[in-house]
Amino acid sequence: MTQSVKLARIQNPKYQRSGPKSYVHLLNKYKFHPTQPGPYFVQENTQKPNSVYRLLKLIGIKQKTTAHQRYVLVKKDLAADTSSPVNADDQQNDSEYLVPVKIGTPAKTFNLDFDTGSSDLWVFSSELPKSTNTTGHNVYNPKASSTAQQVRGLTWKISYGDGSSASGNVFTDTLVIGNISVPQQKIEAAKVLSSEFASGTGDGLLGLAWPSINTVTPTQAATPVENMITQKSIAQGLFTAHLASWRDENAPNGEGQSFYTFGGIDQDVLKDSGVEEPYYVNVDNSQGFWQFESTTASINGQSLDRSGNTAIADTGTTLALVDDNTVAAIYKAIPNSKYDDQQQGWVFPTSTRPSQLPVVKFAVGGQEFAVPKSALAFAETGDGNYYGGIQSRGSLTFDILGDAFLKGIYAIFDQAGKRFGAVQRPDPTRDSLQKQPEES
Repeated sequence: MTQSVKLARIQNPKYQRSGPKSYVHLLNKYKFHPTQPGPYFVQENTQKPNSVYRLLKLIGIKQKTTAHQRYVLVKKDLAADTSSPVNADDQQNDSEYLVPVKIGTPAKTFNLDFDTGSSDLWVFSSELPKSTNTTGHNVYNPKASSTAQQVRGLTWKISYGDGSSASGNVFTDTLVIGNISVPQQKIEAAKVLSSEFASGTGDGLLGLAWPSINTVTPTQAATPVENMITQKSIAQGLFTAHLASWRDENAPNGEGQSFYTFGGIDQDVLKDSGVEEPYYVNVDNSQGFWQFESTTASINGQSLDRSGNTAIADTGTTLALVDDNTVAAIYKAIPNSKYDDQQQGWVFPTSTRPSQLPVVKFAVGGQEFAVPKSALAFAETGDGNYYGGIQSRGSLTFDILGDAFLKGIYAIFDQAGKRFGAVQRPDPTRDSLQKQPEES
């Protein structure tokens, strides 16, 4: 049995932060309706029976059919008052961080996005049409692996509201994460990739949410962590995420680097944080997410009652999305902040100093944890403002706590115990902004 393994999460050098593109990525991923004005919105078109159905009806063959709603993401030109489907240029295709893993025999390295908001493990593959541009990607070739075997009858498909999709066949093969070998892991080999996927960086995605939202049909695939637990290859049935803040990423000697662990908790992190045990809350995985109660928040010590509220922890998301009332209260505490229709988000001046930013905390169960101040300044908009790292969740009924929140804690995803753990990182509210020096 392997006790545990630690893997570095590396920054993608080609990644360019963009607030609106990151927000569109979340609209695609979670398919919610924006409740604040801006160029991006959702249309739901009722699909009519297709031409095959109509032909069969004409020749007297009766077929059962029902109309259904189709989710379509649209971009509106606010000046021209025209609309068009969202394309690849409108969204953030690249992952900001990637983790190397190995697949096959002999093993080949793939740089994957570790995502606790999804449950598929898919990769670029040799089954893609020759016309697909795979330049810069590592491509999985099951014929070149002696341990690969296709699972006949299984397929997978991920699709989004902008029309982008990825789909293909399913193989079993050996997956190696660090030094943990996971034999017979189901690998989703891409046979079709829309241009939105092909133009991104990285070689695919490794989902770390619960298996119930895996897209393999007709039988869903077990996630790598589920297999690690079943195969008893890890000492503890958990993984952790230590996501470096901006200050840590730029620290000398690689201090505070981003990493994941599988099978154990990094005791050095607990020691640095001054705690002996993480704070844990039970997880509701009925929707497939790492979802927990988050019924309060606070801004500069002023508590906000959010009775009945829940949140999910999502490492595949750069922003944090919360309800409109909470968002408005946060930016009310930042001098000269405003809602920008063109950016479809809250912004504030790049001249803002750390001391002018509020201390924002969100509850994980019965305890609140602080957001790093640097995470409030997600990206520059080009007009003297920062696009805020906390934005509106629109019509969603739960918060999405992505990197903007997770960089302030050490996160423990205890799958065997069905609980989520959090450790407050040392003084995240003293984190400096990207352009402003830390104040004494």
